[in-house]
Amino acid sequence: MARGRSSSNLGADIPGDTSAPAMSTMNEVSPTETDAPKWDKPEVSQSSEKSLKSQSKRRKSRSLLRRFKDKCLKHTWLLPLLILIVLLALYAVNPNPSNPLHSAIFLSYPQGPKTLDGPVMYGKGPKDIAFVSFYTIVLSFTREFIMQRIIRPWATYCGIRGKGKTARFMEQVYTAIYFGIFGPFGLYVMYRSDIWYFNTRAMYEGFPHREHEALFKAYYLLQASYWAQQAIVLLLQLEKPRKDFKELVGHHIITLALIALSYRFHFTYMGLAVYITHDVSDFFLATSKTLNYLDSFITPPYFGMFVGMWIYCRHYLNLKILWAVLTEFRTVGPFELNWETQQYKCWISQYITFALLASLQAVNLFWLFLILRILKNYVFNSITKDERSDDEDTEEEEEPEQEQNSRATLATGAQVPTITARNVGKENQAPQVLVNGEPLNEKSSSRR
Repeated sequence: MARGRSSSNLGADIPGDTSAPAMSTMNEVSPTETDAPKWDKPEVSQSSEKSLKSQSKRRKSRSLLRRFKDKCLKHTWLLPLLILIVLLALYAVNPNPSNPLHSAIFLSYPQGPKTLDGPVMYGKGPKDIAFVSFYTIVLSFTREFIMQRIIRPWATYCGIRGKGKTARFMEQVYTAIYFGIFGPFGLYVMYRSDIWYFNTRAMYEGFPHREHEALFKAYYLLQASYWAQQAIVLLLQLEKPRKDFKELVGHHIITLALIALSYRFHFTYMGLAVYITHDVSDFFLATSKTLNYLDSFITPPYFGMFVGMWIYCRHYLNLKILWAVLTEFRTVGPFELNWETQQYKCWISQYITFALLASLQAVNLFWLFLILRILKNYVFNSITKDERSDDEDTEEEEEPEQEQNSRATLATGAQVPTITARNVGKENQAPQVLVNGEPLNEKSSSRR
């Protein structure tokens, strides 16, 4: 049995947040068809019987398609799973590098090690797009499966009520799981590189960085798959747009542009640093809101720690990177445009890089303003409501009432009045007869 809980105060939206679980709540049961009146079967010709049989087959095919569609809407992890099974089966027929699906499942462009004892290095090329596309499907499946099969039962056990709150809770827990894995993964990749710990000078030394270790390339492309999957779900608009929806869309556009351009023009060391700063801060944001949904006693101090991590990661470290674009970008390493030698560190790329990072910083400053407002309200007014969130408490209170009323209506066939502020306290009154809009007793007494 689910244990009771009080309503949460903090919202559940985070940068890059989507609510694909809404698909599982969209399943509707189609009304049952009433039995048609039975008439005497008229005599029909042979051609008419054939046409009736063909129509019956088409109805069955449409019925199967409708059932499959309903299944996919109810279990949103099913369609990505089927696509993965088909792709893996096609690769199993010929599991060799000659198979076109090999570049989608495994890293492409292996090169020889730079030193005798060094690791195998990997280059870049168009086949990496297939790798990103395949793992976008993989992350779609893992995201939906974990949220619906693991996190949703836990939300029910913890007493999370309402479709909106359940969706937000599921998204925050999954976000915490993902960045709890890729945050340390990114730090480990940075530790093995020359830019540990956020060494901005090393980002431009030895430019261009055209080859990377397997871990570096896998991390970079898997992160690209994650953000591509998030952008696709966001474009589907599976959730009600929030107050910061425009900023959220802008954040995704800037992020995808930074990922694509940094990978294509060999600014991957800088991209790795930006990845890590956002991953770590997103982990603390997601866990902070998860604790708040669970009404944990450590929510206030943890939220304060999150604010500190957000400022340090998204502003201090990113402003340090932004300052290096204005200074070390031009002075460290070659500074020229040469397409043959792939020297892209020039004045054009400097302006573009600065513009994108500055735009990302502006969006993060907007969110910092909202976060600090939450902190101020909590400290001075004891109010901790997410400025970006809609009123979910109202939804949480109204949904059980609507569900109970609908069940009573289906059971009795009568309309049950909804309990609202206007009829609270009137449920024990006797029925009244109205004459010209006035109770009969009051009307007779007024005449007397």
